[in-house]
Amino acid sequence: MTRRLKLTVAYDGTNYHGFQWQENALSIQQVLEEGLAKLFGHDISLIPSGRTDTGVHAQGQVISFTATGRIPVERIVRAAPSVLPPDIVVLRAEVAPPSFHARRDAVAKHYSYRLLTREANDPFRERYVWHLREPLDAGAMQAAAALLLGTHDFDSFRTAGSTPTHPVRTMYVSAFRQNGDELVFDIIGDGFLYHMVRNLVGALVAVGQGKMTPDDFGALLVARSKQGAPAMAPARGLTLQRVFYREEDLTQAVASRTIIQ
Repeated sequence: MTRRLKLTVAYDGTNYHGFQWQENALSIQQVLEEGLAKLFGHDISLIPSGRTDTGVHAQGQVISFTATGRIPVERIVRAAPSVLPPDIVVLRAEVAPPSFHARRDAVAKHYSYRLLTREANDPFRERYVWHLREPLDAGAMQAAAALLLGTHDFDSFRTAGSTPTHPVRTMYVSAFRQNGDELVFDIIGDGFLYHMVRNLVGALVAVGQGKMTPDDFGALLVARSKQGAPAMAPARGLTLQRVFYREEDLTQAVASRTIIQ
């Protein structure tokens, strides 16, 4: 029996060289395909919703693939730990329509970036936050982040040398929220360029540090050039939170965002 399967996966990206297969380095895709091949009894070629970079994490990555193994779909989550390391976890498994494609069918993605703003770092969060000792001006950062809402050309926030692709994207959420001693940036959009979120966060932190104004940030956005852009934020603070496949789910998520006023 041939089935099209949709799996929702979480992982700690610290020990991997990104999601995509690498010739000389361990990737999340390699570990997933090799593990799932053991589970289903045949080679697996999976399609992700997108490729996270080295050191980037996921709470809701989605993959799709065709399988002929007989394991019931309701047993996949329980069986997956026997063939996967503890830092890669299958959260949900579903039978999808035969035409389902994890990347092409996605309507939006939600990324979050965590900033720890206090004097001392936290060893239990060090792999998942960008630690900054000095306080940040969250109000100025929110003012700058709000400029990203809507449809824009994001060429200023694309890493040089990336694969050519159209730079226009639409952002539905771009907001900061306070979570204890962390300042969290949430961004939901219909697509993202290579290193785009990390470049955005690097510039937004520069605003919070007083090195740029929100107006400077806006000027960088419309310049469509990385000239004068701040350094990119480190990978460890970034997490792919969710991939949306239904417009109604996206609408609900956008309406529920809590931001710093």
